Amino acid sequence: MTPELILPHEGALPVFSARPVWCGRASTVIGDATLGAQAWLGDYSVIRADGDRIVIGERFWLGHRSTVHIATNTYPTLIGDRVTVGRNAVVHACTVGSDVVIEDDVIVLDGASVENGVLIEAGATVFPRAHLAAGFAYAGSPAKAVRAISLPQIAEQAERLREASGDLPALPPADEPDPDPSVYVARTARLRGRIALGAGSTVLFSCDLHAEVGPIVVGANTNIQDNTVIRTRGEGVVLGRDTTVGHNVRLADCRIGARSLIGIGCVVAPGTVIADDVLLAAGATTDPGQLLEGGHLWGGRPARILGVLDAEKRTMMARVVEGYVAHGMAYRQAEAALA
Repeated sequence: MTPELILPHEGALPVFSARPVWCGRASTVIGDATLGAQAWLGDYSVIRADGDRIVIGERFWLGHRSTVHIATNTYPTLIGDRVTVGRNAVVHACTVGSDVVIEDDVIVLDGASVENGVLIEAGATVFPRAHLAAGFAYAGSPAKAVRAISLPQIAEQAERLREASGDLPALPPADEPDPDPSVYVARTARLRGRIALGAGSTVLFSCDLHAEVGPIVVGANTNIQDNTVIRTRGEGVVLGRDTTVGHNVRLADCRIGARSLIGIGCVVAPGTVIADDVLLAAGATTDPGQLLEGGHLWGGRPARILGVLDAEKRTMMARVVEGYVAHGMAYRQAEAALA
């Protein structure tokens, strides 16, 4: 089998040492990625090597709606043999050893190092540049060792996680987007309902935007990254211009201002209002109706102020927006070349 969507990045195409044993619906592999034998790629899974390389060993299992990505020109993602990743997890710009289990809803962040023989329990966040030593199970945010674990126990948990993954139910047909020529909507993204996309905006791979009641309004140059899910069952979702919504974010009936960044794996509750110029750290959550004031770094579960949004962070956030406008143009051309 082959993934549903394979795209180059700057001339580099993925390399498979053997055909994957399974590729689910909308599975996507992009750019300078190398995958070992017996890979299993779940529905809507994304491997995106578009600014550094991704190298994955043998018998890799990537669960439904999980994402593997890099940090552009900063960190590759290197994954050993016999690694199992659950559903809705993100493995981002890090190094993961062999015989590792990463359960559902886990986030592994930039520069982290996970040794051989590690279990990361569901919902944990591995903070940037953290080091997870071999032979332990880790849990929490930030992830901390909670007990010793043996390789046979890890293998048993990997098998249990794979068996429990099941099949995602078939989704109803998506609408056919007809955006402004400057907008990019990935072929594997799904849009339904009243959705307005501003000029230069980008909706990446396997995103699912469903305006069930209120509309979804996306500002100019705003990017919505892989496997993010947006639902409206009330007033709708509004995203300001020049804003980034990271991988595997969940948004429901909220308002997010301009020049903000919603980090990987965040969950933003209905009624939340996020002002302009906010950085919400990866893995954070908000309470229903919470107000996040501008000019601050927020994080935690629920989110609280962690510091001032300084010039360095603002520059980083602007650079991400610029990069994704460029990504959108490149991917639009790459998909057109497949037609």
